[in-house]
Formats: sequence, C-alpha cells, structure tokens
Amino acid sequence: MARKKKELPLLEGIEITDVAAEGKAMARVDDLVVFVPYVVPGDVVDLQLTRKKHSYAEATAVAFHRMSPHRVEPVCPHFGVCGGCKWQCLSYEEQLRWKQKQVVDNLTRIGKIELPQVSPILGSARTLEYRNKLEFGFSNKRWLTREEITGGVVYEHPEAVGFHTSGSFDKILPIDECHLMDGVNNSLRNGIRDYAYQHGLSFYDQREHTGLLRGMMIRLSNTGELMLLVQFCITTDTERAQAMALLEWVRTSFPQVTSLLWVDNQKYNDTFGDLPVQCHSGTDHIYLRMGSLRFKVGPKSFYQTNTEQAHILYNVVRQFAYEGTEKAAGTEKPLVYDLYTGTGTIANFVADGARSVVGIEYVPEAIEDARLNSQINGIQNTAFFAGDMKDILTADFIQRHGRPNVIITDPPRAGMHKDVVDVILQAAPERIVYVSCNPATQARDLQLLDGHYRVSRVQPVDMFPHTQHVENVVLLLRR
Repeated sequence: MARKKKELPLLEGIEITDVAAEGKAMARVDDLVVFVPYVVPGDVVDLQLTRKKHSYAEATAVAFHRMSPHRVEPVCPHFGVCGGCKWQCLSYEEQLRWKQKQVVDNLTRIGKIELPQVSPILGSARTLEYRNKLEFGFSNKRWLTREEITGGVVYEHPEAVGFHTSGSFDKILPIDECHLMDGVNNSLRNGIRDYAYQHGLSFYDQREHTGLLRGMMIRLSNTGELMLLVQFCITTDTERAQAMALLEWVRTSFPQVTSLLWVDNQKYNDTFGDLPVQCHSGTDHIYLRMGSLRFKVGPKSFYQTNTEQAHILYNVVRQFAYEGTEKAAGTEKPLVYDLYTGTGTIANFVADGARSVVGIEYVPEAIEDARLNSQINGIQNTAFFAGDMKDILTADFIQRHGRPNVIITDPPRAGMHKDVVDVILQAAPERIVYVSCNPATQARDLQLLDGHYRVSRVQPVDMFPHTQHVENVVLLLRR
C-alpha cells in the first residue's frame, strides 16, 4: 500500500526579510530559512511550504497581508510564469541596494580579506529593452499554467515559440511580449509564429527530435543593423522548401533585418557552435559600436548583451588598469595581459593605453574575431592566443612574451583555475584588474591572491536589471 504523502504546513503572516540566490527572497521562521519566489523584502504573506529539509524550506506566497513599500507593478505580462526578470516586482533602487549588499557580503564572508569602501554600484540607464541579443525556442508542446490546466483551456495551436520553462525540457512558454529588447523582437517572433500557423509548419518535438522550426536568435546593433538566425531541423525536401519560403517571407516582410541567417541542426541539443551557418540574405555579421571602436559580431560571437552598460563596465576596467600609472614623458606604456579575452573587446578597448596587449582565450573562433576586430579598428599593438588558460599561461609563455605590468582577468562564473592563479602570482604584475559576473567565486580567488596583493578598488556594475546578477570589478595592487 502506497504511503500517503505528508501535507506540508501553511505558515501565516510571515514577513519577507531578505533576498536570496536565484532571484528568490527569504524569510526566517524560528530556525527555518524559507526561500520564496516573486516576493520582496517587506511583504507580509501566508506561505505554503512546497519542500522541507532539516534547515531550510521552499514555499510559495498564497496570500498577502501587507505589500512592501518597495514593491512595484511588473511590466511584463508573463511575470511569475516565465522565470526570467524575477525582480521586476522590486523597485530598481532596491534592486541596486541588494546587489551592492551581495557584492559586499560575498567579498567579506567568503573572501575574508581587508577591503576598501566599496564604490556605489553603477546602475543601468535602461532597465527595459537593454539587451542586444535574445534567443527563443520552438516546441510542439506549449507550457500550460496551473490555471489553464485546471480550467481545461484548449488552444487551437498547441505549439509555441518563447522561452524554455524550468522543470520541463520539452515545453516552451509562449511569449507574446518581451521587454528585454526593442519591440522588433516581438514583431519578428510573433510574425514568424503566425506565418508558421497559417502555413502548417511543424514545431520541434524535443522527445522525438522531429519538427522543422527549432529556434531563433535576434541580435540588435546600436549601428542600426539587425541579425536574425533561424534554427531548423530539416529532414525532407518538403521541409527544406518550407524553410526557404519562410526566410524569403522574412526578407520581404522585415527589411530592417540586415543579416538573415539559418542553420540546419539535427543534433540532440540546440547549440550550433559546431555547425555551418548559412546566409540567406544581407551580410553574415553585424557591427556594434563602443566609443570610437567597432566590433564585428557574427552569429557565434560573444558580446556583452547590455551594449550601453558594457561601455561603462569597460571604462571602469580601463580606469583601473591605468589610473595613477602616468609617468614622465618618454617612459614605456605598460604591457597588459587580457585573460579570457573572448572576442577581444576589453583587449582592444584598452589597447590605446598599453605598450601592447596579449589576449588569451579558450575558443579559437573567438581569437579569430579578436584579431579581426583589431584590424577593423587599426589597432596594431595586440596579440591573441588560443588554448586552455592553465596550459597557455605558463612561465615559459611569460618569458617569451614579456612580464606583464597589468593583468586583466574576466573569467567565467566558475572563476579562475588555481593553476592560473599560481601563474599570475609568478608573473607578479604591478596590478590586477579582476572582472567577475559571480562575486562569490571572485571572493574565493581574491583570498588566494591576498598574500601578495591588496584590494585597492571595488566597483559593482549592474548589467542585468530585474535579475539578481551583478558584475563586479576589483583592482588589486601588489603588496
């Protein structure tokens, strides 16, 4: 006989007091920490526990007794279901305050190092329509909300184009309106969806690996250019004809698309980095401008998704790299190493202040883009190398290319490999500029560097309004 599942309790009149990871908020009930989505500090709510462990629980708010003064009305009609932009219900001023606190807490509690006063976070001038890149998926199974299921809602079209939902790999939440990018994203996505409905195009089935329409990516430039890449799964001549007809319809219906691309992806995952991309019309790239520089961006290129805020971030990096290093006329400029250089945006952005910049990156295609971006901008004092950081950045490499005066490092969320930290310590630059999208792993790495370097400046930058994510730049000076 099956054991009856134990019902979890309802907690009444609980005040939300803090923010937590993954965009959730937090309450404390006796010795129990309770994590709750879509509420903000200051809300007083009834909480229905959904999961309970020894020292923490997860819950949903089922009733509000008092709304926080920091609560605002979300702009997006999909808020609470989509799973993105989870802080839309929190005023932007409070978002910045909590992000600042996140940086300070991580550097203090994890790093356990001496810190200067952390500079006030640099907020984003745009809190909506700030992204230059969005990706949407297609599925023959639309995600249904609890209300739609219990209400027995039946849709004429069970297919959807939108975002993947957490907890379901094969369903897509249909998106009608997304405020993360200029409204052209809505026109393109909804236009292609309606065309597909009208012409009977099949949507991808994640379980069966069939269906023509699989995904789409939009990249928008501050130069007025627009890239659209449609990802198909073409298995028959009929599907190929349908795909080409769709692309031709896009070309004539959306003349603002300057780069119309497509890829045939029959793999078991949605990544296309290892697949050839075909150009249907226009160019196979767009350009994004940052200050006086132009960067060529292809469908596989990495580029910071908040264009305007990236310029502010890189200005901080350049300031930290060179501030106070001005010397008498005739002395050499510093030699700079840019670790995890990607497509060389930081390397090229800071090159005017350096004797030379050496960029290192794991992805060979990114290094090709970095070299090309130097050529496009007439920059001749950069050199780029591809390979695993801990294998490339060795004592022998430093001996060949020179001991850096400045090291800029912008690692992925996991932070730096300990071998990389060791080589940085051996290189002994006068200063290190550490850019991070994860202050927790940054704090861990700062602790490893602390014996030889002191933290001189800390500058948080908000790249992603309405999310819990924060970028942080730290300047370290050799002791």
